[in-house]
Amino acid sequence: MTDAAGLLEMRGISKRFGATRALRNVTLDVRRGEVLALIGENGAGKSTLMKVLSGAHTPDTGEMTLNGMPFAPRRPNEARRAGIAMIYQELTLAPDLTVAENVMLGQERHSSGVLRRGEERKLVSAALARLGHDGLDLDRPVRELPIGIRQVVEIARALVQDAQLIVFDEPTSSLTQHDVDRLFAVIRTLRSAGLGIVYISHFLEEIGAIADRYSVLRDGETVGFGSMQGVTESQLVSLMVGRSVDELFPQVPHSPGDILLAIDDLSGRRAPRTVTLEVRRGEILGIAGLVGAGRTELLRCIAALDAVRSGVVSVAGTVRNHAPQARLNAGIGLVSEDRKTEGLSLTQSIEENITLSRLTPYSTCGVIHLRKRRAAAREWMDKLGMKARGPEQAIGELSGGNQQKGAIARVLHQQADVLLLDEPTRGIDVGSKAEIYRLMGDQAAAGKAIVFVSSYLPELMAMCDRIAVMSRGRLREVRATKEWTEEAIMSCAVGGDVIASKPRTFS
Repeated sequence: MTDAAGLLEMRGISKRFGATRALRNVTLDVRRGEVLALIGENGAGKSTLMKVLSGAHTPDTGEMTLNGMPFAPRRPNEARRAGIAMIYQELTLAPDLTVAENVMLGQERHSSGVLRRGEERKLVSAALARLGHDGLDLDRPVRELPIGIRQVVEIARALVQDAQLIVFDEPTSSLTQHDVDRLFAVIRTLRSAGLGIVYISHFLEEIGAIADRYSVLRDGETVGFGSMQGVTESQLVSLMVGRSVDELFPQVPHSPGDILLAIDDLSGRRAPRTVTLEVRRGEILGIAGLVGAGRTELLRCIAALDAVRSGVVSVAGTVRNHAPQARLNAGIGLVSEDRKTEGLSLTQSIEENITLSRLTPYSTCGVIHLRKRRAAAREWMDKLGMKARGPEQAIGELSGGNQQKGAIARVLHQQADVLLLDEPTRGIDVGSKAEIYRLMGDQAAAGKAIVFVSSYLPELMAMCDRIAVMSRGRLREVRATKEWTEEAIMSCAVGGDVIASKPRTFS
């Protein structure tokens, strides 16, 4: 239940970075004992607004109040002392330190330079108990903890610093559904204790499950706010993108044809284990499973980026040897789930990233024809609707959605016939997701074979012709999508019975 008492008010917040207007006259308020969802596309201004709140940026205009008093932090430590805590998508923990040391990091208790360890352990234990994790070993190194428990450690740090308001920025992007459920239980505990919560996420079904109210930013401005009760997903999407969105999952007609990719008894060092699978031209095959099920390893073995212990990979009926260049030449292209460290070279330009896996059309005796390469990159940018100053801009400067389009443009420019897409929509906004879904449909219609790994079951159910489920490195079941339900997929993924039931209708 929401307490009507105000905790935070932000009024008329504006911020420019040179010629770029990041925020314009933004309004936001958070009440005690509520979860406020802050939503918007990549580049809408959410991160900049939270950096103003956390003291990382100073606004050009506007004012803030906290507990009815003027609030103007000049640096992050001032905001932390005032009770503002940030839980980022990339956790800020020291992996080699213990649970207790991480919770107290930067807020140690000491006398004349001597740490009061006993007092610190009591504080840490009390914070973890509030979160329902009083049995956690305080001396265990954080690197040994699963990601969901690491998140609890970060939240405990916020409680020790007496946080009044906690900002969760895309907290579930790397979590299993089990960990998401546990996180939501923690957030509800914090809400019941009277804390204010700002929850940032691109997953609208999560927002519907956890938030009391919403506020939408678009192009640096507040364009909508209100109660979650009665608002529809389509209404929120329309506010975010500034236009009516009839289909969150656009459908492009396509028909599976001949077998293009065939793998037989494929095994890696640890995963996958003896996987046999066929993918046809014009087909989108989804791969479901829990984190650690071997989905990414399967794609990397198909692309020969991970060592193959045994098995056969053939493309268009021809067996290919287990070398990355051979698979590349055969027309296999992989879009990695980790675009920042594997999928892209962030410091290089857009044109370099798009063309780096096929430079032959632009080189003569080792000399690159820069004008020709730039023209080709611009053509792919236009095809995919990438928003940037130009092909020469560093790709790391783009929004997440535009970076992902660049990673996909690379495999299309490579002229790959088999597209291995590993979590291609993770961490990007709904507008960019819809564009990538449409792009997948277009490529299937053009006769490409697409293998689509995702932890987000609604998009697998909406976009795939068939869905295969992996569990503990093995491929357990492959069915036409219409023969699956989300419950059946999860049962199969956790190693339970492969159940069959009538697909349910989503409202």
